[in-house]
Amino acid sequence: MTEIARAHELGVEVVKIFPALQVGGPEFIKAVSGPMPYVSIMPTGGVSPDEENIKQWISAGAFCVGMGSNLMVKNAEGGFDLEKISELTKNCLHSVKKYRK
Repeated sequence: MTEIARAHELGVEVVKIFPALQVGGPEFIKAVSGPMPYVSIMPTGGVSPDEENIKQWISAGAFCVGMGSNLMVKNAEGGFDLEKISELTKNCLHSVKKYRK
């Protein structure tokens, strides 16, 4: 938590936690948000585009979430499936809005 506090003191607006799942998951975000409610935290690494996963992170106090390979799905030919990525992104944004306090 010292690094998070220092980043905030230096003016960081959103602190990225990576790999968030291995660092402690949503419970870590909740633990940090208690004594530091003024810090905006973005977990990445271990966040998936399903509603229940997003609900856990946002309900724990995450300001937003970051995703890479869990969101950038590929089609059978090995290229990015833009239609599926667009659908997942819309669903993710809806879930974040739904569970943000």
